[in-house]
Amino acid sequence: MSIEKIYAQLACSDLERSINWFECLFGRPPDARPMSGLAEWHHGNTAGLQVFENPQAAGSGTLTLIVDNLGNEHARLADMGLKPSDLELADSTNLVRLRDPDKNLIVFAQPG
Repeated sequence: MSIEKIYAQLACSDLERSINWFECLFGRPPDARPMSGLAEWHHGNTAGLQVFENPQAAGSGTLTLIVDNLGNEHARLADMGLKPSDLELADSTNLVRLRDPDKNLIVFAQPG
């Protein structure tokens, strides 16, 4: 098997509301809207996020984003009004958690 790209996918109940929220999170609009009910953000050439309108599954997903400066991301998220958790310090990885409008869990992590 030769995998060229991986997309994480989160289900949402209202695509337009979720697009607005993820535009704040990523600081830009979606890179593609390849079909009805779907928006994509591309991150480099090998990863991306799909947000798919599926009310029955909304709120049960988790997305983990590895970052190089968790303190800066925490401040940025707070400044955007996205209500991140306090910094969670651990031996190997530090975390910040927040929830999207459907209560999907978004975790920012920085290996320590």
